[in-house]
Amino acid sequence: MTGRLAGKVAVITGAAGGIGAATARLFAQEGASVVLADVLDEQGKELAEEIKKAGGKAEFVYCDVTSSDEVKNAISTAVRLYGKLDVLFNNAGIRGVTADLANYPEEDFDQVISINLKGYFLGLKHAIPEMLKSGGGSIINTASVLGMVGVPGMAGYGAAKGGVVALTRVAALECASQGIRVNAIAPGAVDTPMTRGSVAGIPDLQQAMVMMEPVGRLAQPEEIASLVLFLASDESSFITGALYPVDGGWTTQ
Repeated sequence: MTGRLAGKVAVITGAAGGIGAATARLFAQEGASVVLADVLDEQGKELAEEIKKAGGKAEFVYCDVTSSDEVKNAISTAVRLYGKLDVLFNNAGIRGVTADLANYPEEDFDQVISINLKGYFLGLKHAIPEMLKSGGGSIINTASVLGMVGVPGMAGYGAAKGGVVALTRVAALECASQGIRVNAIAPGAVDTPMTRGSVAGIPDLQQAMVMMEPVGRLAQPEEIASLVLFLASDESSFITGALYPVDGGWTTQ
């Protein structure tokens, strides 16, 4: 199999559904060997089998991104199975509760920060040494438009995603001379299980999400995956430290 990621080895966190799953399929189609890291065992294993049946290379690894040992294991699995690490897509995340700051539960805030920000730090921490061994690589972090603009009720998610943007820039500068590129994407409203779950049974909220997008619709996961593919490939070899909104025009308003 040849393609834009031919010969590359990638780890994707949050790979069992939504943007992660769409990216895993696309990476495999483009020639990458992919390690799928997630806490959703059944969905992750099914996706790995789907990719293999289609002729790709994939392996599922259970991974709670708040655990340094489990993140390290996902990275080590890629190196053990495929010999190196070229790409990390830090993508695992949760939405968290919706509540004003005075009533936002502390335990929920801690959980969102731990998964959506610390998990990315751990991915960077363990991926960078392996990429240095093979001469470089590309790391893509999933931020969000909520890391760029404020949305009431989303203190945990917004703080975490804003932190991802800052973390991306620090990592990019630290790694720029070492052959490792670090970039972030900032999706708007995407038609994923997490999004559908957050608006289920609330028609007004569903409509409000669509109305936030000047293009008049939600993004499909595959549209986000296409940008991740570009940033993972050698086509983006002179790009690092960048934040790419992929939001249908949301943040231009």
